[in-house]
Amino acid sequence: MDDATDPVSSLEQALHAARARVLADLMAGDVAEADVVSLVEESLAQRRWWVEQWPEGAAFVSGLVAQDVQDALLERKGRWPLCPVCATGDPHALDVEPELGPDPHWVCHESGVDVAPVGSLAKALDGNTPK
Repeated sequence: MDDATDPVSSLEQALHAARARVLADLMAGDVAEADVVSLVEESLAQRRWWVEQWPEGAAFVSGLVAQDVQDALLERKGRWPLCPVCATGDPHALDVEPELGPDPHWVCHESGVDVAPVGSLAKALDGNTPK
């Protein structure tokens, strides 16, 4: 079986891409400690089963893992990632849009700004955020 028809290969590619994107965003926000990386791995294990059941959902894994980690961090450490766009008001977290879809982005619902694709948060945190 070649890579184009091997569902395990496409599953692994989706999971590795999701891991890389979410870890990049965690590193950009200086929260990629060992316990947080463990949250990523826990999410990937759960999402592996999910994609095995629904292979067409592989394109959605990055956004789902980002949401899983965000939810777990809220319970353990607080809001993440904090919005780099809004300079006034209470600190608030970005949301992943679409909630279930390909090409997930971090979005500020307060200002309506699409801040960065999941995996590219470093650029937004460095001050290159669209206003």
